[in-house]
Amino acid sequence: MAATDSAIDEYGIQRRYLDNADQPAELDAETVAALRAAVGEPDPEALEHSPLVIRGGTDWAVPAAAEVELETGERRPLRPSRPAGLPYGYHWLETGGRRRRLIVSPGRCVRPSRRSWGWTAQLYATRSAASWGIGDFADLRRLTTLAAEQGAGFVLVNPLHAGGSTATEPAPQPSPYFPSSRRFFNPLYLSVPELPGAAEVLGGRLAELARQARAAGEPRIDRDAIWRIKRAALREIFDATGAAADPRLADWRRGRGRPVTDFATWCVLTERYGGSWPDWPAGARSPAGPLARRVPDEQPDDIAFVCWLQWQAERQLGAAGGSTAVLQDLPIGVDPQGADGWIYQDLLATGISIGAPPDPFNAAGQDWGLPPFVPWRLRAADYQPFIEAIRATIAHAGGLRIDHVMGLFRLWWVPAGSPADRGGYVRYPAGDLLDIVALESHRARAPVVGEDLGTVEPGVREQLAERNVLSYRLLWFEPEPPARWPAAALAAVSTHDLPTVAGLWTGRDLADQQESGLDADRAATERLRRLLVERAGVAADSDAADAVAGAYRLLARAPSLLLAASLDDALAVPDRPNMPGTVARPNWSIPLPVPLEEFARQPLVRTLAGLLGAAG
Repeated sequence: MAATDSAIDEYGIQRRYLDNADQPAELDAETVAALRAAVGEPDPEALEHSPLVIRGGTDWAVPAAAEVELETGERRPLRPSRPAGLPYGYHWLETGGRRRRLIVSPGRCVRPSRRSWGWTAQLYATRSAASWGIGDFADLRRLTTLAAEQGAGFVLVNPLHAGGSTATEPAPQPSPYFPSSRRFFNPLYLSVPELPGAAEVLGGRLAELARQARAAGEPRIDRDAIWRIKRAALREIFDATGAAADPRLADWRRGRGRPVTDFATWCVLTERYGGSWPDWPAGARSPAGPLARRVPDEQPDDIAFVCWLQWQAERQLGAAGGSTAVLQDLPIGVDPQGADGWIYQDLLATGISIGAPPDPFNAAGQDWGLPPFVPWRLRAADYQPFIEAIRATIAHAGGLRIDHVMGLFRLWWVPAGSPADRGGYVRYPAGDLLDIVALESHRARAPVVGEDLGTVEPGVREQLAERNVLSYRLLWFEPEPPARWPAAALAAVSTHDLPTVAGLWTGRDLADQQESGLDADRAATERLRRLLVERAGVAADSDAADAVAGAYRLLARAPSLLLAASLDDALAVPDRPNMPGTVARPNWSIPLPVPLEEFARQPLVRTLAGLLGAAG
């Protein structure tokens, strides 16, 4: 149900909506009360001076005696008769002695310059002979080089954001969609041998360390064990090369400002106190606490080390996109116990996690364990956390994929202790958020894809299309054949959460569901098999490779601007990267069966590259 037709109260709570079956639904009084308590009473004073977001070149109501301070520092008086003409950017509007953020956006994202195809990859699983047990930024560079040689226009990777503390474990759990921060990278992806000074400092030990790390990556990727080996090597290189005093690092830190110092402080405090930040001493539970404020002075080298890791990650990621565009993935939220949860704790809803209402794939709904921003508090903070997340993820990349893009319009809030189906929708200022995405897309000259799967309210896809945000269409989801899909889309067969073609065709995915204790959907499996037989022309007795080729032959008929093939399908992998709702299964830890050096020689890899290359 569109927002204008819904019962939305002053807290932004959508009390009536259409469920996944397009049937009217209404929140009960208990849920409404819990959501209102989490939103809190909006502060009129804060909202009165919240950002003004406009589109460049358009007229708008200019306050009397107004002046603009551009982000360049230039000051301009504004005349009501000539309100247009401001450059795109983040400025300040001054009137009556008060300042408020003025964001001028192009209003539309950059579209791909041409139709192209590309690979989707789980970087941790995409390993070369040189990898230290896990795919890294050097492997990403090798993959983009191979993709360019094959004529591909992009590589879409899983989120590369920071996991847990860079001083201890890389993440409390391995999902890349449960990051500690959406503004910084996971140093686990650093290629140690390619760091300046690595060969001189580690010498002959490089080979032995690599062997130890590779052993920790078999048969499943053990992030904790790999990180312990990598971190020790990284710290040794940092200390031995005197990187803390490197003036280039100092320049980089000045450019990143307080955000990187706060992030590094959280990392150091995590090493000092362990556990979760709400359990730390009172003076460390907030960036403003006295214990936290003293960390940069008390442990300057440790702070510098974390900053150095981020600097090197940016450099290696930037080099990885030299041959082919890298599209990065932005998760919908962050770990509440992570760095952003600590830094932005006053802006996040307490006792709430986001998820999804019931749908045919999840009858009980979903609770993702991620805390949402309180909409009015996010506005009062000048949207800065959102701006930084978009900017960091689109930087050094050729594009951006926004996970669960419907969250820019509304999010399903689940109160603590309640089942997922007892949540409710809370609305967000979608117009402002989309204009910010468009501005960052314009600055990075990078297209944006919105993952619009699941329950999508009427009007959302139309608004995204109007903003040049590409849709995300899957063969496993769409009722229409690919030839009828929209051009303004990224077209793919499956995702990391859904069956691979080989897993579906051989029955391995269905067996995996049963072995994992899930209520396996045999009917859905049979429906998708019939799709391959009836629409793709795959013979019922074909092997998995023929089924994969048939699926992508069908996908190649889509007129979509971007066509994507997963490396899992290209290597006929039967196990999907992640099976939602499972714990014992090795989610996010399954490596690809062959090293990068052998990809180009795999017959099915060549087949898919040829099919999509001809279509593109």
